[in-house]
Amino acid sequence: MKLFWKAAAVWFLALVSTPLAADQLSLFRIGTGGIGATYYPIAGLVAQAISNPAGHCEPDEICGVPGLVAVAQSSSGSVANVRDIVGGRIESGFVQSDVAFWAYSGVGAFSEEGRQTSLRAIANLYPESFHIVVRKDSDVETVRDLSGHRVAIDEAGSGTLVGAQLVLEAFGLGGDAVSVSYLKSDDAIEKLVNGDLDAFFLIAGYPAKVIEWASEQTAIRLLPIDGPETEELVRLNPFLQTDIIPAATYDGISQVPTLTVAAQWVTRDDVSEETIYGILEALWRSDARRLLDRGHAQGRVIRLETALEGVGIPLHAGAQRFYRDVGVLQRQSERLKTTN
Repeated sequence: MKLFWKAAAVWFLALVSTPLAADQLSLFRIGTGGIGATYYPIAGLVAQAISNPAGHCEPDEICGVPGLVAVAQSSSGSVANVRDIVGGRIESGFVQSDVAFWAYSGVGAFSEEGRQTSLRAIANLYPESFHIVVRKDSDVETVRDLSGHRVAIDEAGSGTLVGAQLVLEAFGLGGDAVSVSYLKSDDAIEKLVNGDLDAFFLIAGYPAKVIEWASEQTAIRLLPIDGPETEELVRLNPFLQTDIIPAATYDGISQVPTLTVAAQWVTRDDVSEETIYGILEALWRSDARRLLDRGHAQGRVIRLETALEGVGIPLHAGAQRFYRDVGVLQRQSERLKTTN
């Protein structure tokens, strides 16, 4: 982790030491989640791809958006990112697709705050998997077995928290059925290892570094999330899908059925149209493709052809123009006509 921060510091200094004057540089923050989950490393790759200079570029390639300094910023997660974007504290963020829809519609986690109508989509990114982690020697074998146990569901402001609540309620474990604590994964792992916690939830693209780290501290298992309760949950929540976490994704853990929700990149409607257009031009060029493919397993899933899948809020004007220019908007419209 120290090496990462040293590398990040060197990269940032390189950015601000370019011939561009300070008043020509534009900061573009990407809200993420905990450092050990998946938003943070993926956002770091995206930030590198869209910044100028972004590293080693071929002479005939554009190196990011001129004057743009993009940075990944850790946060509590999806809900907090929406609030920070709308509040003008960051320019963009990674957000679960269900959370983005709830925010724009003023329902779910945003029922008291009302509609966040300034929220706009930049791109659909990759699927995030629900993880429920227990010790290997635990007597908990199913989600229902969590009844009466101590369960961490992440902290306020996270997408994991709202997803965990959906799962627990679907399996009849709402209210006081479980002893809930609001802990980030790092703290939850420490308590799990020490025997002070029975399980914790994490929603993240696999492999999540924090789960890998947990398996190094103690032998763990992932609980299956399946059955009629899961089918009903998917029926009621169209942003959720059933999926599997493949065997050997984490050391010693077999294939496990689970749920997924899409990770999406969102911004605010008053962010410059030219900025968002330029960001997408940079994100989908060939050298950015190589960066994403090498950087993380979920980076390989981020594709132009799926950039509009599952988007439930309006596109930013710059994104709409870009996807129209490259033909993605038309192809998505044709697919929707075919399936309806």
